[in-house]
Amino acid sequence: MVVEFIFRWAHVLFGITWIGMLYYFNFVQTEYFKEAEADAKADAMKKLAPRALWWFRWGAMFTFITGLVLLHFVGAMSNFVGSSLIWIGALAGTLMFLNVWLIIWPNQQIVLGMKEGEGPVAAAKAGLASRTNTLFSGPMLLGMLGSKHLYISDLSMTGLIACVVIILALEANALFGKTGPMTKVVGVVHCSIALTALLWILLAFL
Repeated sequence: MVVEFIFRWAHVLFGITWIGMLYYFNFVQTEYFKEAEADAKADAMKKLAPRALWWFRWGAMFTFITGLVLLHFVGAMSNFVGSSLIWIGALAGTLMFLNVWLIIWPNQQIVLGMKEGEGPVAAAKAGLASRTNTLFSGPMLLGMLGSKHLYISDLSMTGLIACVVIILALEANALFGKTGPMTKVVGVVHCSIALTALLWILLAFL
């Protein structure tokens, strides 16, 4: 269908913008701020970070909206295996979207001096949510691509439930826990790959 293709195209385009900015913040900007001189960091926080956050949050918004439209098509046309994989991706993507608008953006406004609050506390909350979104990006992509391109012969409801429980537990950590092994870039990359593999195994064999 032409309409479905248009929304799928837009979903991928907005998703590239969103996740590209997510990786930029986690892999580039955060690491640069650790080493930057005070004047350079202050200038970047005043002029660069707000622009980047604008693309970041609106990329998330329109990825989410177009994703909701695509879920309508998926619900109407997919089989159990395909739709189950999509729902794993949709759950991860929805939590990532909520993290952007309800945790990362409000706390980054405090960090950047756009509103009152405790800067170090806000930075820690935004950082943990951002790391969690990076963690979820692997499983989200597994769900998006797996529904059409990954063959799982006998996907069980038990495996699906286990995956949902794990994702929700990790989101709870984003709200109330600690960064743990995701503190470093290499750590969050390894964790995302491991989580994606674990969910794949649970869906296929549990």
